[in-house]
Amino acid sequence: MRADVAAKLSHTDARGRARMVDVGAKPETLREAAASAEVVMERATLRLVERAVGARGKGDVLATARLAGLMAAKRTADLIPLCHPVRLVGCDLELAADPRLPGVRIAARARAFDRTGVEMEAMVAATVAALTVYDMVKGAERGVEIRGVRLEEKRGGKSGTWSRRSGSKPMDINRSSK
Repeated sequence: MRADVAAKLSHTDARGRARMVDVGAKPETLREAAASAEVVMERATLRLVERAVGARGKGDVLATARLAGLMAAKRTADLIPLCHPVRLVGCDLELAADPRLPGVRIAARARAFDRTGVEMEAMVAATVAALTVYDMVKGAERGVEIRGVRLEEKRGGKSGTWSRRSGSKPMDINRSSK
């Protein structure tokens, strides 16, 4: 592997082999990240999702997906091979039916006081929530699509703040830090 490529890929060594980044010398600071996803479906399927809100047991698609995303954020290091386990201090997930998609919009925000960021935790939370929506509606519609899983912003650490929406207001999902 070329040295310039290896230098830009943080999880590879000079020979191009996978490695876990050593974060031992980094200071523990507040790290925050927001991610999003969309689950696109037919309008009739979305109506079923909307009618199930508040249902008991596993009937409430949005509540079940929200819980699945929260649980997944805590297990990120078990799913992504080179991801460090982090001490999450908070994770928020919002799921909302959106007839304009039509479908469900998902916004996730993860926070940790640790030596490494929580971008992966936010994206895993959004992704697993989207997969859970799919799982719960696949009996009504197999053609549901999961789209646009992406990092929206991150704060903290050596690289500071990054936002997909530079110059505009960042995602506002129960913001706890400035």
